Amino acid sequence: MTRTTDGSAGAADSGRSGQGHRQHRRPEPAFARAIAKALGDARSVLDVGAGVVSYAPTDRDVTVVEPAGSLPFDDDAFDAAMTTFSLHRWGDLERGLAELRRVTRGPIVILTYDPARIEDSWLAEYAPEVMATEARRHPALDRIASALAGDTVTNTPLPIPFTCVDGFSEAYYGRPERLLDPGARNADPAWNSVDELTARRSVSALRTALDSGEWDRRHGALRIQPAHDGSLVLVTAVPAA
Repeated sequence: MTRTTDGSAGAADSGRSGQGHRQHRRPEPAFARAIAKALGDARSVLDVGAGVVSYAPTDRDVTVVEPAGSLPFDDDAFDAAMTTFSLHRWGDLERGLAELRRVTRGPIVILTYDPARIEDSWLAEYAPEVMATEARRHPALDRIASALAGDTVTNTPLPIPFTCVDGFSEAYYGRPERLLDPGARNADPAWNSVDELTARRSVSALRTALDSGEWDRRHGALRIQPAHDGSLVLVTAVPAA
């Protein structure tokens, strides 16, 4: 069951996703399994800033809350906590993570991007401003670890499946034509972080590369690669013994 902070049961919904976003951004089962494993045997889970797509487990007691400097819960109120694709929206990352640890007695699980690897994507060749802006939006992994310095913190890269249904840009690593679809781009905040002219120029560069065969000459092997190691990372913080 999922509960909002007023205690009412309901679907976890960040309120930022319309029908078009839900068409392109759905929970990827491989990521959901990784999160569930990292949560361990926790029964009560706090989900902070559910993100564009919710990865809240459906077989546990989940409470959803937006990021806040102070969380309205007692110390050690939850078995575990999680947040997915939301850290860039936190006004004070360090205070927010400290609050998350205060109310959580077990693991804290964070699905995020490694900003140091975002611009390694082939998309940076055609949409450099988009990827550079995206890299600046996300906190460095070292900063996250420092904010959870009292914990044992593990960073686990998450391979992106070829058929990934959570349509952030890297999900289309071997399906570049998908990014010619305005709906797919609009579902990824990275594309909304640049002005319209820059976005159009980036799409035009990608379309030209696909039409000319340049993309396939340079990156075509990705079309038959079952998974891709991109910038996606699962951060797990466990209280030190």
